[in-house]
Amino acid sequence: MKKILALFAFFFFAFASAQDPKDPDFDVKDRLYKKYKNEVRSYDRKDFDDLMMAFFEKQSEESPTLTKEEYYTYTVKIAIYSEKYGLLYKKEKEVAQKTKNEWLARMYSDYMASRPKKD
Repeated sequence: MKKILALFAFFFFAFASAQDPKDPDFDVKDRLYKKYKNEVRSYDRKDFDDLMMAFFEKQSEESPTLTKEEYYTYTVKIAIYSEKYGLLYKKEKEVAQKTKNEWLARMYSDYMASRPKKD
């Protein structure tokens, strides 16, 4: 029983530390994480490569600006795949967790600030 409780506590704190409730967009990210978690965990490498390619193409200067929902859908899906990678490859768990946290820490406001200003 203690092992189960300890395991539950570990996963709770691991997820809680990955997403900062002080983040103004925490609710959006959390909702998207819950929505896409199972879908993304079934991705293979090709699906992930397609996701990354689409994300970087949509960030190009010629592309229309992503909405907050679209932007966070991409970043959260990439974070979930990073988490999956850490679960599959135990030696890479620490790197995968760091990568997941970096993707979840991305802010839509930073993305908007990086977009070219329209005259």
